[in-house]
Amino acid sequence: MSEKKTIIGTHISKQFDQELEDIRERVLQMGGLVEEQFGRVMTALMDGDADQAALVAAEDYKINQFEMEIDEECVLILARRQPTASDLRLVVAVTKCIRDLERIGDETERMARMIQNSIEIESPENYYKGFLAAGESIRKLLQSTLDCFARMDVMSAVKQMREAYIIDREFHSMTKQLVDRMKKDPESITSALDMMWATRCLEKVGDHCVNILENVVYSVKGQDVRHQHLDEVEETVKQS
Repeated sequence: MSEKKTIIGTHISKQFDQELEDIRERVLQMGGLVEEQFGRVMTALMDGDADQAALVAAEDYKINQFEMEIDEECVLILARRQPTASDLRLVVAVTKCIRDLERIGDETERMARMIQNSIEIESPENYYKGFLAAGESIRKLLQSTLDCFARMDVMSAVKQMREAYIIDREFHSMTKQLVDRMKKDPESITSALDMMWATRCLEKVGDHCVNILENVVYSVKGQDVRHQHLDEVEETVKQS
């Protein structure tokens, strides 16, 4: 059985099958671009390349365009096909996921601008170490989140939600370290503030990944697990 049939089922109308597969593939293309942009920001910081950071910020419009095009495709499917049950949940999940991907793009743009500024004022390299480590954790989370969506794997989705909450706790420690640094070295305040706001952007990217993972569960299980404790979410996905 093909992956398409496993994930979205089959219908009397082969065209409907293709439309559903098309929007799923478009989400993955959009996610690939978001992941690429995020990675370029981290590389710009590692390389001290302010121009690369500025370029990433300037290309956010590409992600916005993806969102508008996929959203329009979903509206057309709803109007033409009037989907029900799992098909309807998939379309709804797609519209929510692309919103979160677009917002990850927005956070990436903000990080790029802050990093560009931090590089241009020649912040000490040790300011970046904690941020780069957290950025790598978030990059892996984003990659795994997109993989969960591609396979509609609810068990892996719960696993990644737990990972996201572990990462989230690290951000509080990073913020405290930056505050302590500003207290000890007032001349570092400008750079530290840029990194603090960039850290907040990373935290929001993690939150949007969790939203996408919750929508994977919704699409497959038909249960809205927002605001549920992770243990409750895990019980939901174990149900047949």
